[in-house]
Amino acid sequence: MEKIPHPPDDGRKSRSDGVQSRERLLLSAMRLFAEQGFAKTSTREIALAAGTNIASISYYFGDKAGLYRAAFTEPCPHSRDEDLAAFTDPALTLRDALRQFYGQFLGPLKQGDLARLAMRLWYREMLEPTGLWSDEINNDIKPAHKGLMTLLGRHVGVAEADDDLSRLAFAVVGLVLQLMVARDVIEQISPQLIDTGDAIDAWRERLIDYAEAIVAAEKTRRIPKKSPSRKKTA
Repeated sequence: MEKIPHPPDDGRKSRSDGVQSRERLLLSAMRLFAEQGFAKTSTREIALAAGTNIASISYYFGDKAGLYRAAFTEPCPHSRDEDLAAFTDPALTLRDALRQFYGQFLGPLKQGDLARLAMRLWYREMLEPTGLWSDEINNDIKPAHKGLMTLLGRHVGVAEADDDLSRLAFAVVGLVLQLMVARDVIEQISPQLIDTGDAIDAWRERLIDYAEAIVAAEKTRRIPKKSPSRKKTA
């Protein structure tokens, strides 16, 4: 999508007011897009919820599609190259690499309601794709999966990736995805496990323990089994 140039400052609106208007539009759009989907949400409805005029959407985001893209990507900004480098560094131990990897997933959860809203918008995009989810898979998820397999292969002792290594990578990711997907369930059953930053940090350390265990199990599984020796008959 073509980048929208920032309008010149003509003095009619203070910079702080402009930032607040843009943030209100972004939050209102996240909520409405998550609840109703892209197609069923109008720009007029978003502007009304944000307490601003509809022209502000064009001013800050270009159009409805630009606003949707911003709502989908801006709450959890990241650098793909920096994210990969953080956990694929060969100098890291498995535990330190996993700490970096899980930290990238769990960091946004410390944002509270914003993280929950962003997650719900992602669910909506998966159910009613506009193309952004496909972009996310190709541009972010696939490279991260490949990087994770490289990391795991190094610690399992596999030089060339295979299907079982890919299964292991999905299993390692699944441990943290369950926490993110089932957040509402966890808050109903054991809210103390997720209600503070310290609780999330504690969960990260347990996830590392669990991941180390399944990596060790896969490494053991790959050790060639010796054939039972046959007793000599008289």
